[in-house]
Amino acid sequence: MLFPGYEATMLALEANVVIGLRSIKVARGGVDAVQEINLMVQEKVDAAAEALATLVGGGSVEAILSGYRQRVTLNARRLSLERKTR
Repeated sequence: MLFPGYEATMLALEANVVIGLRSIKVARGGVDAVQEINLMVQEKVDAAAEALATLVGGGSVEAILSGYRQRVTLNARRLSLERKTR
């Protein structure tokens, strides 16, 4: 790790991209928007459960942030690919 807080800083920057892509998708409306909102809520619940399990298992905050970053990266890729196919 380069410096303390690196994972948190990168998460904030990367999440901003996903927020923008999701906002565009939701603003278009329709079935895709509803599915994206449902997916987003389910992902939040899953991520919180995973974070709790990591903490209970003695994991670090950095491990939790790394897990969140992986999820954000996957969402950014998925939403970017969807945008290119339209």
